[in-house]
Amino acid sequence: MTKVPSLNYDKVINALKRNGWVVVRQKGSHIRLQKRTRDTTLKIIVPAHKPIKRSTLSRILKQAKLTIDEFNDLL
Repeated sequence: MTKVPSLNYDKVINALKRNGWVVVRQKGSHIRLQKRTRDTTLKIIVPAHKPIKRSTLSRILKQAKLTIDEFNDLL
């Protein structure tokens, strides 16, 4: 099993953008992204942290329906 990388928020957001996510707004240190799929609109919040905790990134990837390997390919 691949470990979740420890990354700064800007790298995480750029990788998510490559996967079709769009930054909707930012409030304080929370950046909200969303992605439209056929059935629904997925929403996630990425904290503007350097670096983002591994556990937090793991939760973000779960909400984004991405595996760690798929996410690493986007980096």
